Amino acid sequence: MASSAGRITKKQVIAAQNLLGINFEGKAIETMLAYLSSNRKGYESMRNFPLDNAVSPALIFDPIPVDYQLPKNEGLNNWKINEAAELPENREDLAFYPLLDLAGLIKSGQISSVNLTKLYLERIKKYDEQLQAFVTVTEELALNQAQKADEELAKGIYRGPLHGIPYGVKDLAAVPGYPTTWGAAPYKEQVLDQKATVVQKLENAGAVLLGKLVSGSLARGDVWFGGKTKNPWDLEQGATGSSAGSGAATAAGLVAFSIGTETLGSIISPSTRTGSTGLRPTYGAVSKYGFMVLSWSMDKVGPICRSAEDCALVFDYIRGIDPLDRTTKEASFKPLSDPDLSQLKVAYFKELFEKDSSSVGQNNQRTLEEMAQMGIQPEPVTLPGNFPFEAFDIILRAESGAFFDELVRSGGVDQLVEQHEGSRANSLRQSRFIPAVEYLQANRHRTLLIEAFHQLVKAYDLILSPTYGGNQLLQTNLTGHPALSLPNGFDDKGRPTSITLVANYFGEDKLIMLANAYQKQYRYHGLVPSPLK
Repeated sequence: MASSAGRITKKQVIAAQNLLGINFEGKAIETMLAYLSSNRKGYESMRNFPLDNAVSPALIFDPIPVDYQLPKNEGLNNWKINEAAELPENREDLAFYPLLDLAGLIKSGQISSVNLTKLYLERIKKYDEQLQAFVTVTEELALNQAQKADEELAKGIYRGPLHGIPYGVKDLAAVPGYPTTWGAAPYKEQVLDQKATVVQKLENAGAVLLGKLVSGSLARGDVWFGGKTKNPWDLEQGATGSSAGSGAATAAGLVAFSIGTETLGSIISPSTRTGSTGLRPTYGAVSKYGFMVLSWSMDKVGPICRSAEDCALVFDYIRGIDPLDRTTKEASFKPLSDPDLSQLKVAYFKELFEKDSSSVGQNNQRTLEEMAQMGIQPEPVTLPGNFPFEAFDIILRAESGAFFDELVRSGGVDQLVEQHEGSRANSLRQSRFIPAVEYLQANRHRTLLIEAFHQLVKAYDLILSPTYGGNQLLQTNLTGHPALSLPNGFDDKGRPTSITLVANYFGEDKLIMLANAYQKQYRYHGLVPSPLK
């Protein structure tokens, strides 16, 4: 994008007004010209000062309402490792074992971390050419970390249930010495000299990093510079995005678990598509430091696993305050293993369930019946309405435009694979025309939405929703409420479906409580995709 030059004219202002839906006339426009020229000089001056990726705006988004009391954090949970777990007859079955079973096998010495890591590396080499879930395999790092885990265990040093467990992280997270491509051609060779806090926390827990998992280009969709990441259940279908690689790799048994991110559905959506269980935490529950920013006020980092219990374990180790991310908070997380479900107060978006008569909707109705058999009788509620939902997307687009300012101005945005009307490239270009006033106005309306949703949710422990019902995904991502994608069957084409559980702020334990109880009763999760059998 070429630098602006020359005097700002009355004619230019009149043309610009048409983009913004405002109308100043005559003398009013003439008196603005000096101000507008001064503003532009300020923009150009500011662009001469570099901004590191890690620098966030001085305005910090905090959705927590004044009447909400953060539950006091009591530290890590006491996880019961399954030391009675046994090796399967078919070695490949290990790739789909629950995390606490894998932990038991490692701790009891039935399998080494090195051998488990090699198993996953072999599966990556066997299946990833089809799936395109990995952008970078960190084989040398993984084997070194696995060797260290085995050596520590031999010396009596055990870091906990993630000790020696192989995983993958979405390629929005920085890992020193390896490319952090953000799924986009302009950043194919980018190596960041920082380590994402979540990666550091997992390293401290003894986990083994197998590699960087595909993100759709700049966290959009499942298309990246290397192609399209596939759904393991249907290799003709994309895994959807943008945590496409995390969802596909987890479902296909190429990792024991994965880390994804969500701004507007990128944990919930690929988890649904691939039959994984995805936990989108409360905004600020997990550090975003070291991850690419799409929206400072909407991004969340969370686990994609094969069960709710696995999600709980990983979440426990990555949550909490990080001085490098000023949005993070400390709160309690105490998932109950044997809950009294009758004590849970649950609601459901009745109209959204009734609107869908497809095979997906039929699965959702069956799930309500299954919940009833478990003692859950949800009360009907209505998703908040009467808000300018058409305007809220400018929050994400303005913030991403700021983060990728240099990419747009340099013309690097033209190198992105997708250049159609709805592409990330086009979204970044148009962000230059979003007025600051409208961005702030949208956030003021967002404050009202947060309060309305909070008043609804705080009366219940959980709310059940069709995953794509109404604008539930938009609303809960704007408000920062946590959600969990719970697999609940297959559609008429044999592809996974899900229902979404929503909780109050820092109600991840309630999400896990119900999801885990459901998964103990009904087996729609953790299954081996048919094309891989």
